[in-house]
Amino acid sequence: MRTVLRSVPIDRPTTEPSALPRRAPLPAHHPEPVLDVVVPVYNEENDLEPCVRRLHAHLRETFPYAFRITIADNASTDATPRIAARLAAELPGTDWIRLAERGRGRALHTAWSRSRAPVLAYLDVDLSTDLAALLPLVAPLISGHSDIAIGTRLARGSRVVRGPKREIISRCYNGLLRGTLAVGFSDAQCGFKAVRRDVAERLLPLVEDREWFFDTELLVIAERAGLRIHEVPVDWVDDPDSRVRILSTALADLRGMARIGKALACGRLPLSALRRSGGDLAGELPAGLARQVARFAAVGAASTLCYLLLYTVLRPGTGAQAANALALLASAIANTAANRRVTFGVRGRGGALRQHLKGLAAFLIGLALTSGSLALLHHTAPGAGHPVELMTLVVANLAATLLRFLLLRAWVFPARRTTGPSAT
Repeated sequence: MRTVLRSVPIDRPTTEPSALPRRAPLPAHHPEPVLDVVVPVYNEENDLEPCVRRLHAHLRETFPYAFRITIADNASTDATPRIAARLAAELPGTDWIRLAERGRGRALHTAWSRSRAPVLAYLDVDLSTDLAALLPLVAPLISGHSDIAIGTRLARGSRVVRGPKREIISRCYNGLLRGTLAVGFSDAQCGFKAVRRDVAERLLPLVEDREWFFDTELLVIAERAGLRIHEVPVDWVDDPDSRVRILSTALADLRGMARIGKALACGRLPLSALRRSGGDLAGELPAGLARQVARFAAVGAASTLCYLLLYTVLRPGTGAQAANALALLASAIANTAANRRVTFGVRGRGGALRQHLKGLAAFLIGLALTSGSLALLHHTAPGAGHPVELMTLVVANLAATLLRFLLLRAWVFPARRTTGPSAT
């Protein structure tokens, strides 16, 4: 195949296009390569040739569609460009591009932007990930099931060999993402991902980072827009010769998290351009119900614990009914504020007072349930001790919590009517 030696300009965000069409499977006989696998490299003269030859052989033997391998050279200064040119000349379905600037995100952005394959993927040149996971990675995109697919080293079925330092850093990073940006995917930085081209065409202009945070930013935006992300557990062996500079990369990632969090909170990202048009299953179900239930449960567990602690502290001095009312009021205010932001994704001060007043009404219903339960307990069992009171309150709170969630979802924070999943 003809080699390509050029520096490709980076696209800039454009005006917001219409919604994505409904996902559909690719035809069985596609005239062009269905999959374009990008291998980003920088000064990889030792690993490049065995990696590409092994990848090419694997795809030729196992992949049922036409494919392309694109070597994306990030301004290498060693023999990498010459090796890439020779491989592109020798191996059918292999291409290469050369960029004038470094950056894994820049390489992926450039290579994916120029590709016409309907499914775009990338993997690291060290082949730390077992190639047996490549077909399971791209199959949901070919079938029309998912929009993005990622390899994960943190799933139960993954088999990972790496040192404790890298393991701790990876888990802390992904835990920080879940804690700050409330993401649902498990492994943001595994170098093994794929995306449908129609999705990439909408996502890439929104992704600003051109370095290691590129993957995370792309996934966060996609998830917030309601796109379906498929995870594949992978077998992964750490490369001891990794070029990643941990400290500088970690600092850059923290800055990236702050930037994307601010952009989402201020509503600066045109997420509606990434929603699927009518007919997709995601548009027919209540928006984000499963995720909202999980977040509501987490907030509710914390609120219940605070409530029980407050009740225990206040009970000796105020009596059962007053302690219950005060503890429930304090925890309800905090619960409404937390659910407003975490569960239902409401940002800013607009409507906050009205929502808290409605939340107070939901609190009064909970108060009636729990106070009524206490009154009934004291009437039927006047000698009941403190443990029985707590158990009664826990059961009553479970019923009040279910009712509260329904009220919050349908009345306090009603979902906006859109053509796709909620952007928040």
